[in-house]
Amino acid sequence: MVADDSDKIKTELPYASPVQPVELGLDDEIQFNCHKGVACFNACCKNIDIQITPYDILRLKRRLGLKSSEFVARYTTPFAMDFHNMPGLKLNTKPGTSECVFLKEEGCGVYEDRPAACRYYALGSMGVRKKDSAAVEDIFFVVKEDHCLGHQEPRTLTVRQYRSEQGCDEYDEHNRAWRDVILKKRSSGPTVGAPSERSLQLFDMCSYDVDSFREFIQTQGFNEVFDIDEATKKTLIDDEDQLLEFALRFLKQVLFGEQSIPVKPDARDKRLARRKSKPGPQGDDGDDGPDAAADSP
Repeated sequence: MVADDSDKIKTELPYASPVQPVELGLDDEIQFNCHKGVACFNACCKNIDIQITPYDILRLKRRLGLKSSEFVARYTTPFAMDFHNMPGLKLNTKPGTSECVFLKEEGCGVYEDRPAACRYYALGSMGVRKKDSAAVEDIFFVVKEDHCLGHQEPRTLTVRQYRSEQGCDEYDEHNRAWRDVILKKRSSGPTVGAPSERSLQLFDMCSYDVDSFREFIQTQGFNEVFDIDEATKKTLIDDEDQLLEFALRFLKQVLFGEQSIPVKPDARDKRLARRKSKPGPQGDDGDDGPDAAADSP
């Protein structure tokens, strides 16, 4: 009986995945081209489901002259990335439609700073940590949707060439540490337990609000814990790309104890002294944050 029901489901399920189940390497070839002369031009932008990455936000908020928090509030929608409610963001659509908020009649209104997901289309990319391996491996695959006629265009090129042409390398480089955080969180599974509310707040700030993180590294609490020279701090304050890289290093250090930012030798003692001076719940700084980094192994 079970076998019969399964066969029925397979026959009647009205869905076919657009992902072609062939794993591609950088030097494998694909056939694809997208340009204004293709009849389906902009069709993919009229039915989007785009997850936003930290570097996407940097590029778009700079283009629009907004703070990170302003961009997130205006142009994104939050969603839970896993059963522990790790915060993710998706790009907004125009009201009442599935059309990208940045789509104009002539095409993408932010093309030079479009998100990584848009650059990759019609390729998909995934970071995979294979069994018994600490390294994360990039794999690629073709995404073939019915409306897309770009696959019929008479042009072949390698995955490597397509990624370079679309500017994916720069985005991947800036987002790699963030992807590693997500993969490590997922691979740890439920045995680690749900992250604290403070952990989720730190993840949100380090991932999506570089302006708040810039203010955070200038606070007394942060500077009591971390041993960062003034020249480095000035570079971080002035250079958002480097600030984002530092934010993700900080996140790894707090969440996983991966020490890459030096901690002051007396940080733990200062933390304990501060807690003793404020007995009770108000003196508890929580399990995560600058103080927790001082206790990291």
